Amino acid sequence: MGAGSATTTSNRSLNFGAGPAKLPLEVLEEVQNELLSYEGSGMSIMEMSHRSKEYGKINRDAQTAVRELLNVPDNYKILFIQGGGTGAFAAVAMNLLNRTGTADYCVTGTWSSKAAKEAEKYGEVRLAFPVPKKLGKIPDQSTWTLNPDASYVYYCANETVDGVQFHFIPETNGVPLVTDMSSCIMTEQVDVSKFGCIFGGAQKNIGPAGVTVVIIREDLLGNSMKICPSVFDFTNVNKENSIHNTPATFSYVSTI
Repeated sequence: MGAGSATTTSNRSLNFGAGPAKLPLEVLEEVQNELLSYEGSGMSIMEMSHRSKEYGKINRDAQTAVRELLNVPDNYKILFIQGGGTGAFAAVAMNLLNRTGTADYCVTGTWSSKAAKEAEKYGEVRLAFPVPKKLGKIPDQSTWTLNPDASYVYYCANETVDGVQFHFIPETNGVPLVTDMSSCIMTEQVDVSKFGCIFGGAQKNIGPAGVTVVIIREDLLGNSMKICPSVFDFTNVNKENSIHNTPATFSYVSTI
């Protein structure tokens, strides 16, 4: 039993770690029942071709589930990529920074700091406000300095390492807003239309490790950098319906 866990009478552990998160028992039992033969197909989801009819339905159902659960508007695309949240730090920059070459980052803790450092490889990163000397407080937005010509404004909605959470959606005056919601996605209803891009590694809150959910407004597609790998190119991933390369097929349990 790892740190942050405690054994219960049912021999299941209480997992207080930031991720991978504990999955509902009924989900694990359904996975167990279908592990050797998914929906009577005669093969495990782990053996199934991602080009098969069966997996095509899984992929469609997963996208539909995300769209319905978060009430995602029709002008947003739902993508599944690999690389976790860390991979998404680079993917966001390589897909969106090219618009103006600069982006504003709200650094409030470990994860937003890592994201900003990654983005610096691909363009100019400006801080919306000085990094607080003592983490745990978000400066009042009236003190922020945002660039109206920024490609996007970035923030981490919930900094699990530092205990910092945004209880409001920043106002960016039309500049696309990007947020890492890995640890809070689907814990509450959010107005997706206020964002240009939302992403989250499934393992923190909605499923096992291996898949990262990306929700992006379709007008932001088509601006990726030439150096962007095809597996991280949101335009390409959307065109290929998230099966440009072999996906983490077993992570289908994210949608059960």
